[in-house]
Amino acid sequence: MDPVALISWIVVFVVVTVIVSGLSGRAGVSAPVALVLVGGVASFIPAVPTVEIEPDLILYGLLPPLLFASAIRISLIDIRARNDGIILLSVGAVAFTVVSVGFASWLLIPSITLAAAFAFAAVIAPTDAVAVSAIAGRLGLPRRVLTILEGESLLNDATALVALNASILAITSVVNPVMIAGEFVIEVVAGVGVGLAVGWVLSEVRRRLRAPVLDTCLSLITPFLAFLLAQAIHGSGVLAVVTAGLLLGYRAPIVQSAEARIAESLNWRTIQFLLENAVFLFIGLNLAGILEGAIQTGPGLWPTVFISIGVLAALIVSRFVWEMTVTAIYRLGPRRLRERSWSWGNGIAVSAAGVRGVVTLAAVFLLPEDTPSREFLQFLAFVVVVGTLLSGLALPRIIRALHLPPPNHSQERVEQLMLMAEVQTAGLDRLDELTTEADEEQVLNRLRTNASFVANALEQYTGDGSELRTVAFARLRRQMIAAEREALLSARAEGRYQEPAVAAVLAAIDAEEATLKAMTPKPPRS
Repeated sequence: MDPVALISWIVVFVVVTVIVSGLSGRAGVSAPVALVLVGGVASFIPAVPTVEIEPDLILYGLLPPLLFASAIRISLIDIRARNDGIILLSVGAVAFTVVSVGFASWLLIPSITLAAAFAFAAVIAPTDAVAVSAIAGRLGLPRRVLTILEGESLLNDATALVALNASILAITSVVNPVMIAGEFVIEVVAGVGVGLAVGWVLSEVRRRLRAPVLDTCLSLITPFLAFLLAQAIHGSGVLAVVTAGLLLGYRAPIVQSAEARIAESLNWRTIQFLLENAVFLFIGLNLAGILEGAIQTGPGLWPTVFISIGVLAALIVSRFVWEMTVTAIYRLGPRRLRERSWSWGNGIAVSAAGVRGVVTLAAVFLLPEDTPSREFLQFLAFVVVVGTLLSGLALPRIIRALHLPPPNHSQERVEQLMLMAEVQTAGLDRLDELTTEADEEQVLNRLRTNASFVANALEQYTGDGSELRTVAFARLRRQMIAAEREALLSARAEGRYQEPAVAAVLAAIDAEEATLKAMTPKPPRS
C-alpha cells in the first residue's frame, strides 16, 4: 500500500473510532462491543483492506502505552492495600485457568495436543486492562472491586506469557516444572527491577526539567524504554511498564511541575482513549481473515459452535470457581485472613468481570506455525474476546442484583474538602511566617480569605443535603468565567489587544475553570 493510501486509511480508522465511540456513549451502548461489531461488518466489505495481525507490533507497539496509560492513573497505595487479592487473581487465577481450560480444550478439540491446549489456555487466561477499564470503569463498582480488577488486568499478562512460552516449548521440546518456575522468577525479578530502575532514573531526570514539553517527550517514550530493556534481559516487559508507570504516577507530585502534570494527564488521556477504542475496531477488522482460516481448518459448523460454547463455559466457570474458593478461604479461614476478607457479592462481581481483549488476540498469533489447528485456535481466541465482551454487557444487571454499595461520592467529596482545608491551613501558617510590615494588608486579607474559604464552608456545612458553599461558589464562578471568556473573545475579535496578552489571560481562565471542575461533585456512573 502506498504512503498516501496508508495515511488515508489511518485517518478513516481514527475518524470511525471517534464517531462510533461518541455515538455509542450517547446511546448508552458499550463502545467496545459497538466497535467490534462495526469492524466485523467492515471486514467483509471488499473495499476495506485486509488487516493482518503482527503480534510483535501489538506486543511492542500497542501494549506498552496502553499499560502505561492505565498504570500512571492507578493509585500505588490502593494497589499495595489490595496486593493479596490482586496477586491471587493475576497469578493464581491465571495458573488455575491454564490448567482447567487447557484440559477442557484438549478434550473438546481432538486434533490438538495437550501442550497446544495449554498454550491456547494461556492465551485466553488473562483479562485485558483495556477491556476491563472500558467495561468495568463506568459501572460505579465499589472501589475495592475496581482496584482489584484493574490491578489484576495490569499484572496477569506476565503470568500468562510465561505459561505460553512454557507451553510453546512443550510443543517442540521437553520442559519440566523446575525450568518453568525458574523462568517465571527470572521474568518477574528482571521485569520489576527494570521498571523500578527506569521509573527512578526518569523521575530524577524529570525533577531537573523546567520545560513541560521536554517532560512530556520523556513520558511518551517511557513505556517503550521499560518494555524493550526488560525484554532484552529476558524479563517481563509487561511488569516493567506497569512498575515504571505506578512509580512515576506516585512520584509525579514530587518531581513534576503542575504544568507538566496537567500536560501529561491530558496527553495520556487522549492516547488511552484513542488506543483503547481503536483496539476494539482493530479486533473486529480481523474477523473476515480469522473466519476464513477457521473454515479451512475447522471441524465444521456445528462442532465449531459446540467447541466455542464449551471453551467459553470452561473459561467462565474456572474463574468463578477460583474466585469463590479464594473468597471462602478468606471469609472462613484464620482471623488474619478474615480481617482482610471481602463479601460474597464482591467475589461474584470480580468473577463476572473476566473480559478479554487485544492481548489474547495478539498472543494467539505467537503460537508456532506447526501448532495443530493453529487457524482454528485463532478463531476460538476471537470468539473468546467477543464472547467475554458481550458477557460484560450483563455486568450492570449483576451489580444491581448483588446490591453492591456504590462509591460514596458524598463522603469522598467531604474528604476532598477536608484535605483541602488541611493543606490550606499549612499555607496560612506559611503566610504568617513570611508576613512583614512591608506587605500590604489588603493583599494579606485577600490571601487569607481565599485560603480559609474551604475550611469555613466545612464548619458551616450541616450535611442535611443542602448545597455546600464550595459547590455553590464553583457553580456561580463557572458562569462568571463563561462571561469573561466571551468578553475576551470579543476583545480579540475587535483587535484591541495583542495576541500574547489574549493567550495569557485565556490560559489563566482555563486553569481556573479546570480547578473549579474538581470542586464540582461528579454524578455517579451508570
